[in-house]
Amino acid sequence: MSLNLYAASVPVFQRYLGQLSAMLDMAQTQIEAGALSEGDLLAARLAADMLPLRAQVEVAGGFVLRALAPLLGREVPAFGEYPAGLSGLQAMILARQAWLAELTPEQFAGAEARSISSDAGHATIELPGIVFLCQFALPNFFFHLSCAYAILRQQGLALSKEDFDGLHRWR
Repeated sequence: MSLNLYAASVPVFQRYLGQLSAMLDMAQTQIEAGALSEGDLLAARLAADMLPLRAQVEVAGGFVLRALAPLLGREVPAFGEYPAGLSGLQAMILARQAWLAELTPEQFAGAEARSISSDAGHATIELPGIVFLCQFALPNFFFHLSCAYAILRQQGLALSKEDFDGLHRWR
């Protein structure tokens, strides 16, 4: 099976990081209106044993680097340190978007067959590039993105599927 890994990854990450940024903008508006506490929002969890909002966003952003750097045959760059709060999460998203903007389709030549080794919780996996992207990296990115969306909804933001993907229309 042949799949253009650039087309299957870079535009997807760009789109959904943009959607995540817009959702965080909505949260910022609610904080400024006094409807939410930034500290409480960033610490909110779906369940006691799940990551809080801040970490869900950070991990989603981290998967951009964890997914693509190995496909390009590069070491995963440092995730970086960002200020606490929504402004720091927005800065992280902006940095990921800038990193993505520098990538070209040509850099992905042969990536589908490259063997990728990665940590998966307490396991170490070794997968061909196409399987790594489609069955591990993208699903993990969307898992953490979905958790962030669900936490924002749980905390009272009036988000819809339209806010998640930017394609649906409900309003």
